[in-house]
Amino acid sequence: MTVSLHEAQPAGRHAAVPTGNLFRRIYAPRACDALAYSMATYAMPLVVLATTGSASLTGLAFALEWIPRVAAFSFAGALVSRSGAAIVCFLASLARALLVAGGGAVLVLLPPGTTETFTVMALAAVTGALTQFSFIANEAVGAIVSRRTEGQSHKVQSVLIGIDQTATLVGPALGGVLLLTGPTRMLACLSLLSFLSAGLALQTPPTPLRGAHQKGPESGGGLREGWRTLRSLPSLRRLVAGLVCSNLALGLLQSASPVLVEGRFGRSAAAVGTLWSVAAAATLVAVACCRFLLDRLGLWGVGVISATVAAAACLAVPQAPSYAGYVALVALFMAADGGLTVVLRTVRSLVIPPAAFATTLSLTILLLLLPYPVAGVVLAVTPPPYLADVIGACAVLQALVLFVTFVRLRKDPALRATASSARREP
Repeated sequence: MTVSLHEAQPAGRHAAVPTGNLFRRIYAPRACDALAYSMATYAMPLVVLATTGSASLTGLAFALEWIPRVAAFSFAGALVSRSGAAIVCFLASLARALLVAGGGAVLVLLPPGTTETFTVMALAAVTGALTQFSFIANEAVGAIVSRRTEGQSHKVQSVLIGIDQTATLVGPALGGVLLLTGPTRMLACLSLLSFLSAGLALQTPPTPLRGAHQKGPESGGGLREGWRTLRSLPSLRRLVAGLVCSNLALGLLQSASPVLVEGRFGRSAAAVGTLWSVAAAATLVAVACCRFLLDRLGLWGVGVISATVAAAACLAVPQAPSYAGYVALVALFMAADGGLTVVLRTVRSLVIPPAAFATTLSLTILLLLLPYPVAGVVLAVTPPPYLADVIGACAVLQALVLFVTFVRLRKDPALRATASSARREP
């Protein structure tokens, strides 16, 4: 994910170039915020379940966490381009730290009941929005630094991807373990990470600023331009449609896993964290393997294998006989979804015209994020006894859409390319 920035002279205290190496200026801030992002994404639904004991409220909290993220995306990008990534990341992380700390203190004082439920639901929604602001700010810093580091851009991006995947590996497990001692300690850890992110954000290098008098097209116009471009690119349009359905299945698994793992398999919150850590490790391995497979099988071949494995794993999830089987199937699904994401990113960099890249990229990200709040709503209105049936129906829809997608793309020139002929996206 990149943020379109207009080159201009940075201004303000936060724009001064700090001294220090890449670890201090880029990698440490990114690692802290990525871990906070991972914990906020995967552990907040667990906090809701641990506090309320309600599967419906857990699904509603998942939706409330993702709706502000989707809504904040275009506004956060514009704010970063006008004010600078460092100050946006600092303020978002500081606000998240204070709110989470306050929420944890309130949960200690409040007795179980409606007020406690309202507190954790509001906390899930607000942390979701603030996390998106800091995430986009850090993405902007990574993109700018990789472009300014002559001959080393691929190395910078490789390290950043490794940091994100490692955080995805550690965050859910850490949140699950801390929840064993109660929601307050998990929230305290998230608050501490957010305070560290805020402090380290001021060490990041400047990003180009766009003054208020230099405003580009309004967000609606930009999205309309992106929509026109997307409609003119059949290969990208079909891939995005396939991954929207895949993300609906993924979002449903993410939101329903606390209910299934604790209710169906009788495991603890730590087991839910372990599930997503194993899935993240499988995804990391799958993405590494794709680098070699793309040279031999091409984009279409890797896409077909990934789609087949993802559909088969998702179809089998509702029939998982044990916790270990459930973990294995979800990890397999996540690994295959990682392969599909590699295919999408490569095709996206191949077919989008440079002049329309930023607007089309923003639109595709919004489309891919929309299934997550929808999945939360689906969970909220589904009684627990019927949850496996709903996941199965979603898996059937995903399998059909991916099948049609790759049948139509079988002779598409962009999908017949190999990784060696693809222009890598930064």
